[in-house]
Amino acid sequence: MNSPKKELLFIINNLNCGGAEKSVISLLQTIDYSKFNIDLYLFKHEGLFLKQIPAEVTLLPEPEQYHYFDMSIKKAVIENLKAGKLKLVWYRILAGLIYSTEKIPALREQKAWKYLKKVLPKLNKKYDVAIGFLEKMPNYFCVDNVIAKRKIGYVMNDYEKLMMDKTIDNYYFSKLNFIVSDSNESRAILIRNFPHFEDKFKVLKNIISPSIIDKLCQYHVSDFPEGFKLLSVGRLTHQKGYDLAIRACKILADKGYQFKWYILGKGEDQEELKALIDENQLNDFFVFLGIKENHYPYLQQADIFVHTARFEGFGIVISEAKILKKPIVLSDFNVARNHIKHNYNGLIADLDPESIAHNIEILMNNAELRTEFSENLAKEDFGTESEINNFYKIIDN
Repeated sequence: MNSPKKELLFIINNLNCGGAEKSVISLLQTIDYSKFNIDLYLFKHEGLFLKQIPAEVTLLPEPEQYHYFDMSIKKAVIENLKAGKLKLVWYRILAGLIYSTEKIPALREQKAWKYLKKVLPKLNKKYDVAIGFLEKMPNYFCVDNVIAKRKIGYVMNDYEKLMMDKTIDNYYFSKLNFIVSDSNESRAILIRNFPHFEDKFKVLKNIISPSIIDKLCQYHVSDFPEGFKLLSVGRLTHQKGYDLAIRACKILADKGYQFKWYILGKGEDQEELKALIDENQLNDFFVFLGIKENHYPYLQQADIFVHTARFEGFGIVISEAKILKKPIVLSDFNVARNHIKHNYNGLIADLDPESIAHNIEILMNNAELRTEFSENLAKEDFGTESEINNFYKIIDN
């Protein structure tokens, strides 16, 4: 007699273009649905990856209350006063005080949760396993608003660089059975900050399929013209170091190199970065292409892939660039040396514009070295489809 399917719940903010969002979609596309019923809870039904949710997954209704915490406080208060929702008005005002006074984004989200959780609905269904698939709100919702036999959280970044309140997370980590990271380095950072939870911290690599990437990279794109092309992919945030990239671009442009540096992504720093491009007269060199449903053709056609992050959880897009055997320049962020062996299959630059420009220049001037790096990458297998078995072990533990 077959065992009944386990009931699993995944929780994440949205499915916008990001590493955690891509990771949860890859996991959902790999799971054996003969063994599991899967529900997916998003605070907002938005994002590039919504179309990629497998048909077997049940997307739960969006919590309408969250909408009022994601709009201007004036509009939220007016709408809810008209509807007579005084409790929601009060908690939105209290959250608004945090939004307006707390300068660190991660702390804003942490501190505002105590008000947001009071208006978000608790889920009635009982799950075998509930999984908060990102630090902060998904983990907190998993603990506070879900009934499950086992609860698992995720931290998909360098915990220390996020500058979070450890007291808040200490409470929520105590309520979770396991906390998953996507690299050994990220796990080590968690252990350093929460040594009493060491046994709870697990590592699960992001699931990446070379066969799927090879298939998707064959599509034609019309906004990626001929010429020497650098490519970076990621949210336009301080973490990703695009300010460093723009200044490195300026150094190369001033030396007379002919190239274009394309960026795939959107984010909160876009206007600030555009102003920096204007200031340095780089509009003919540094080009934002927005987000793309399929970024693999751009990655395939780029001459050099550049990643200038200040820190990362792991960096899925770097693994994708390696699968496509791209010559790579990385900044020396926390897990860069997990990805690249300097001067063997890529180059690692110091975290400053001069070093980034210098290492790009080395590859621009040396086609033989670019070929050598590509050939060395081709010798390795970067697929991680088998990691799904480690996921099963964690949820069955």
